[in-house]
Amino acid sequence: MLSMKYISTRDNENSVTATLGIIQGIAKDGGLFVPEKFPTLDYKELLNKGYKEVAAKVLELFLNDFSRDEIEEIIENAYGSKFSKEEIVPIVKVGDVNFIELFHGPTLAFKDMALTLLPYLMKYSLKKNNIDKEVVILTATSGDTGKAALEGFKDIDGVKVIVFYPYGGVSEIQRLQMVTQMGKNTFSIGIKGNFDDAQTGVKKIFSDDEFINKLEEEGYLLSSANSINIGRLIPQIVYYVYGYLNLVASGEINTGDSINIAVPTGNFGNILAAYYSMRIGIPINRLLCASNDNNVLTDFFKTKVYDKNRNLLLTSSPSMDILVSSNLERFLYHMLEDDKEISKLMSNLNNDGKFIIKSDIDIIYGGYANEEEISRTIRNLYKDYDYIIDPHTAVSYSVYREYVKNTNDKTPVLIASTASPFKFSNKVLSSLDAVISNNEFHNLEKLSNLMKRDIPTQLSELKVLEEKHNKVCEVEKMKDEIERILGGEYYV
Repeated sequence: MLSMKYISTRDNENSVTATLGIIQGIAKDGGLFVPEKFPTLDYKELLNKGYKEVAAKVLELFLNDFSRDEIEEIIENAYGSKFSKEEIVPIVKVGDVNFIELFHGPTLAFKDMALTLLPYLMKYSLKKNNIDKEVVILTATSGDTGKAALEGFKDIDGVKVIVFYPYGGVSEIQRLQMVTQMGKNTFSIGIKGNFDDAQTGVKKIFSDDEFINKLEEEGYLLSSANSINIGRLIPQIVYYVYGYLNLVASGEINTGDSINIAVPTGNFGNILAAYYSMRIGIPINRLLCASNDNNVLTDFFKTKVYDKNRNLLLTSSPSMDILVSSNLERFLYHMLEDDKEISKLMSNLNNDGKFIIKSDIDIIYGGYANEEEISRTIRNLYKDYDYIIDPHTAVSYSVYREYVKNTNDKTPVLIASTASPFKFSNKVLSSLDAVISNNEFHNLEKLSNLMKRDIPTQLSELKVLEEKHNKVCEVEKMKDEIERILGGEYYV
């Protein structure tokens, strides 16, 4: 079987194998790697299979320069003991909808589904390409990716992971998860700016040939753990395939029936994975792109104008506080199939902060929920079904209800539940009219009593862990901080 090729969204002549795409993270022309063509999945043969078996089949299709034995070993290392639920991804029926719970991993967010795999994919990729340089994983985070990357790559030989997060722009629990991170190769730095500033800074570093060449001369190779990396994106396809198969197995739908999928969306990687599941054969009717008050994507899908020229708002769903959705570039490439046009659109976005497309995009419905709607959704689900969700998931559920009201489309839905409510206890408690304490850990205890569940250990231990990573820098100093870290000038 020929190796699957991945091409740049901005230049089809720039192609790599999966392993090289994982190592590079981003194409040298600034584009993102996409599959040259989509494989076909016979999902019917996976009915009644467990999550690991489904993962092995999907990864084998997209990453076929890995052997089946290697893929199975990677999956076992990633999912063998790191998830609190035996089924890894439970699907919970609540009223007339199904929530796919993606937060039972080590950092209590959906990012774990891919970032437990990526370190092993990276390790094998380096070995297969005979690369002996030390890899520097450079990542911008809006909250959850940072901790998941730090935890995933912790103490992996030959790898350093550096995370930049918006100081003051993540929840207190998210901040504590990053600044208390253990591991001799992990580094977390706050930046004086928002997530878009951090993401733009990271992208500029990846396109700085002089800096990259300097690092390579010193024995370092830059890569990424953001969803711009195909090694992060491909594993996320798995849970949508598994979710569909679960609905069939439970009798919610018949084999071949279409479903809708609702995804709380910031950087567009999670909903793109749902789209990829459709492209390989999962019957999907509509994808619901759910935004918070930073509703640049909602406006885009309604007007065909993407305009980031607006203030970024800090909300109760900080992982979605984003105005430049990187993975939208991949989706537009698949829609337009024109690398030159994509390059032009991204240039317009970079120079003018906006672009316009002419094509209709019927597969995606865009909607958003404001803070009041998020609170009402959390409160009503608890009141009606004794089920508590986090604010990101509440955005998704709220947009789904809006969609049904506007379209009367009763297609069965799978709602991506992307984070544990414990990670955002303040918003959850205020939505349930509980008294909020200034002490984050008192609020965790209150939520624990409401949910009748113990506080996850990985959160309760934050109370006593040392804050090791207290550096905050200006955006323009990000490169300097990388050089300090690689030069051994670490700080506490």
